[in-house]
Amino acid sequence: MITVKTSEELAIMRQAGRINAEALAAARAAIRPGATTADLNAAAEDVLKKYGCYSPFLNYPGPYPYPASTNVSLNEELVHGIPGSRKLKEGDIVSVDCGTVFEGWVADAAFTAGVGEISAQAQKIIDVTREALRIGISKMVAGNTTGDIGYAIEKYVRSQGMHVTHTYTGHGVGRRMHEGPQAPNYGRPHQGMQLRNGMTIALEPMVLIGTSETRVMPDEWTVVSADRSLTAHFEHTTAITPNGPVVLTVLESDPDYGLDTTKQL
Repeated sequence: MITVKTSEELAIMRQAGRINAEALAAARAAIRPGATTADLNAAAEDVLKKYGCYSPFLNYPGPYPYPASTNVSLNEELVHGIPGSRKLKEGDIVSVDCGTVFEGWVADAAFTAGVGEISAQAQKIIDVTREALRIGISKMVAGNTTGDIGYAIEKYVRSQGMHVTHTYTGHGVGRRMHEGPQAPNYGRPHQGMQLRNGMTIALEPMVLIGTSETRVMPDEWTVVSADRSLTAHFEHTTAITPNGPVVLTVLESDPDYGLDTTKQL
């Protein structure tokens, strides 16, 4: 199902996006050696509770209901890491993915950050994944296609000697966390769904250093790189508007992007 939102609906989604960005900022602030992945989840949950919101991740159906409000994934874990007692240590990289439901509308975003001093390789995959998202967002213009977005993302990532997963994709978002269109991080120019003003898509490049192949761990949620090499994940919910792409899941000052948050919806 693909839904086209009105300007009033986009304004509500922008409020959801700001709350989601604040929750992710709280999780980021909790990152330090010795913190647990559950600590990051708790920091994000505290923000959601402050606004009377909840995460669509919690109890999401799957092999069993997902038990947390965020995904917290370390190093080789690409997505869907379950927060728990695992401790962060110096040199790790951690990806945090959070969703927010505000007045019935969903926002969804993610980031990857280092824990203390990290290796040059770890910093590179973070930088490449962040830039891949920026490039993808720049293609989110009415008349382009999902193939245009995916092609641009994969072309850039491959130019950096890395890989995108072909198994997990971005997605439309609105009243539900997963709507149409599907937005793969690969594709062919002018192929796929044509973008229209009022569409909202959670675009999420997921990058792996050594392989595009993944495996699901015995917990039946956590996805890892098949060769256990480093991974990274960035995501923003973005609206396609006559004024160009408008990122909904940022605060006025964002540590990862020089994004224009003043465009009219």
